Amino acid sequence: MSIDGRGAQDTTQSRYSQAVLAVMFKKAQTSWGPLLNNELRQAMAEARLTPRQLAGRIGVTPKTVERWVADASLVPHQKNQTDACAALGVDEQVIWPNAVRAAIKTGPDREVLATYPYRSACPRSVWGQLIEGSEKEIFLAGYTNYFVWLEQPELHRTLRRKAESGCRVRFLLGDPESETTSQRERIEDVALTVSTRIRITLENLAKLSGVEGVEVRFSSADDGANHVGLSVFRFDNDALVTPHLARVVGHDSPMLHLRKCQARGIFDRFADHAEELWSRGVEAS
Repeated sequence: MSIDGRGAQDTTQSRYSQAVLAVMFKKAQTSWGPLLNNELRQAMAEARLTPRQLAGRIGVTPKTVERWVADASLVPHQKNQTDACAALGVDEQVIWPNAVRAAIKTGPDREVLATYPYRSACPRSVWGQLIEGSEKEIFLAGYTNYFVWLEQPELHRTLRRKAESGCRVRFLLGDPESETTSQRERIEDVALTVSTRIRITLENLAKLSGVEGVEVRFSSADDGANHVGLSVFRFDNDALVTPHLARVVGHDSPMLHLRKCQARGIFDRFADHAEELWSRGVEAS
């Protein structure tokens, strides 16, 4: 069996990155005490980035990155946090959770964990972590939910496993034959139409047919406008919410990451919205 040059290079790079990190971490334990930011260490290993490589991507010195890894109490400036997490493909709350919590206000907006100017700016790893971490509730109430199947490999297998372990899995979709769908297609005017995106989701959901705990509904005709304008994706006590801008497709609309902290807060308001649409929904056919 032969390994092509790129595969061998990737393997060598991965081993080199891990070796460099291992040496650096051993020195850190000696110089600064126990490792405190294992999340950053793991993220760098998975991204196959050495401290020097990560430093080069975000414009700091390799020693600075080494200190971040060796001491979790050292929190980078906000821009460096954002750039580092973008390079690693993880959310800031994973690497520097204390900094994220400290940045959240104590008022009504404390349930806003993160904001993204575009839905596509949210790392795929965040979606994966929320889906994998859900134990009771996965409720995807986007109008098409099409993009989730593209961004999460083997999603139907993951959802099957979740449902079989007792997690309730629900999909609320727009009706591909509805006037709301047709109107939105005229507004967006893109090749991959709204109805096509819904049908792709239905094709993927067909792989879960008969799995207990998996439910699929179309929003009612009267609720079409309320549904197409706001997507709510709930994962236990976390939610990703996208208000759809006038002529913009979903991935270019802004998104909020919410986490429930109180009764009748902003999380509950959006969750109740999705539940109301679900209560009037009709069985998908």
